[in-house]
Amino acid sequence: MLILSNLFRSSLFLFFITTTTSAFAPSPSFSRPHLQSLQMSSSSSSPSEAAAEAKSEEESDLAVVGVGVLGADLCQQLLASSEFSGRTITGVTKTKSRHDLIRNIAFRHVEISESPSRLILETLDEVPKDQKFKDVVFCAPPSGVEDYPAAVEDAMTNLWEGPDGGGVFVFTSSGGIYGNGKDGETVNESSPTADPDANPRIGRLVKAEQICLNNGGCVLRLAGLYNLDRGAHNYWLKQWKQNKKEIMGSPDCIINLLHYEDAAASCLYALKAGPWTVSKRTFLISDGNPLTQKGICESALKSKHYADFEMPSFAAEGGEGASDKGKIYDGTWSNEQLQWKPKYVSFDDYMS
Repeated sequence: MLILSNLFRSSLFLFFITTTTSAFAPSPSFSRPHLQSLQMSSSSSSPSEAAAEAKSEEESDLAVVGVGVLGADLCQQLLASSEFSGRTITGVTKTKSRHDLIRNIAFRHVEISESPSRLILETLDEVPKDQKFKDVVFCAPPSGVEDYPAAVEDAMTNLWEGPDGGGVFVFTSSGGIYGNGKDGETVNESSPTADPDANPRIGRLVKAEQICLNNGGCVLRLAGLYNLDRGAHNYWLKQWKQNKKEIMGSPDCIINLLHYEDAAASCLYALKAGPWTVSKRTFLISDGNPLTQKGICESALKSKHYADFEMPSFAAEGGEGASDKGKIYDGTWSNEQLQWKPKYVSFDDYMS
């Protein structure tokens, strides 16, 4: 039986240095000995709790690798879904420091009768070396990882049971893989990606996607993620308020959007669809209502949350890609295949 190699653990440990930054404040990184000491000193489980966790651990066959905003929302939806009611979920995190917060998010809107043992939160070093999962959702970002494609490959090899297990490996990629759009052209699942050699960031995603697809997984290319206080709108408005920093590019540049909860739901629907539908396929996920950069700011300013903010200026001239108009995502085929549709139909509706 394959076990988690030291390379896998070290590469994914680096990966988790920034996994939770989208959801929580960043934590300092630790070497493995320091991490193990932290885990031992922070453990407060009673014997009965430990026994329950051990029993659940044996039964867990679904892992969420990277439990930031997206991963926590996914755990919450899995726990609330009647179609996953008999399953125990393992969330793989960098440290234990945010486990209580993650649990609070994950059990939000979940029946109080649900057993807390249905969600196991473990650091990578705590995952049993011989444990594999029928289904795996890999939803942590590439930042902070020296070799992101290798980290994805290691997760597929060492955490997932593989195609023969009858489950699904879901890799959350980004629609940014298409690169900048010059004329506002429409792209879909089969459109060519940007040149991976010209852009290292896109190159890492292209290679990671290829590894996932070649090994029987599926890829979800997500549009720009947001919720009330996370996303491009929040960054732009705050930067303008604090130091009058202009938004790069044209106010008419098109941005495709997707609420975090809808992104999580698309992962859940990929799991529901199963390998016959999703294996070795790429899906493009967005709300289908792109906005311009200026339009995003205008919509955000409709919310009481941003009552004290004002419209920023745009640096429309100069710089690489400053005149690009962006791309429009057409995910019609993906929506039909996954039988998924967004809860939040547009960013403007959400903010209004």
